[in-house]
Amino acid sequence: MSAADPILQVNAISLSFKGVKAINQLSFAVARGEICALIGPNGAGKSSLLNILNGVYRFDAGSIVFEREAFQRIDPLQAARRGIGRTFQNNALFKQMSVIDNLLSGLSRHTRASFIEQALGLPRARREAEAHRQLAQGVLEFLDLQAQREVPVGNLSYGLQKRVELGRALIAGPSLLLLDEPMAGMNAEEKQDMARFIADINRDLGTTVVLIEHDMSVVMDLSDHVVVLDYGRKVGDGTPAEVQADPEVIAAYLGAVH
Repeated sequence: MSAADPILQVNAISLSFKGVKAINQLSFAVARGEICALIGPNGAGKSSLLNILNGVYRFDAGSIVFEREAFQRIDPLQAARRGIGRTFQNNALFKQMSVIDNLLSGLSRHTRASFIEQALGLPRARREAEAHRQLAQGVLEFLDLQAQREVPVGNLSYGLQKRVELGRALIAGPSLLLLDEPMAGMNAEEKQDMARFIADINRDLGTTVVLIEHDMSVVMDLSDHVVVLDYGRKVGDGTPAEVQADPEVIAAYLGAVH
């Protein structure tokens, strides 16, 4: 991991909604192979930033460099095909579908065979479907979901549903994984499991992770790098220890020192 080799650079990004600044001249870099946490109070602009990075929102000013390629505009399809995966605050899963079919839906933006080829079961479509099944099986094993393979997602516990959503974002092999509050609503045991899987994804697969998280013990244990936002502007940027000791961060977010 080297700061000289950033996978992502955010350069003076600004975003407004009806004249109100959600993000204001925000700049930071994410080193390849690190886990970067975005923290800050509600309304600080964290989810808006993830929406910019995977093309849901179009920013007003600035630029983004991902994998050494600069862009001012990107859409979710382009982001997915460039290697940016994403989960959301609220599970966006198909509750009536099985776990494996939910995982396979994460490859819909990467399908090359045409609808006609799929409908007629032509060779390219069959080969692609088999390759996708093998990818899904690998994710099931990696996230310890084999026993739930054919279970409708709506029948699973909340913690397992969040794991399925993680798997769906992971299945296409993103180089950058954006996780929007992956542990929100979880009990202590579920948080521990999710933190372990995120660490495994980062270490074993070499995936760079940017995550939003409110649990400071999780952030400090899991992250290599922390960026702190407050009302759309950056107030802290450094290692967990550096951020924890930053007076501006303490005033804005972590609370007064006792």
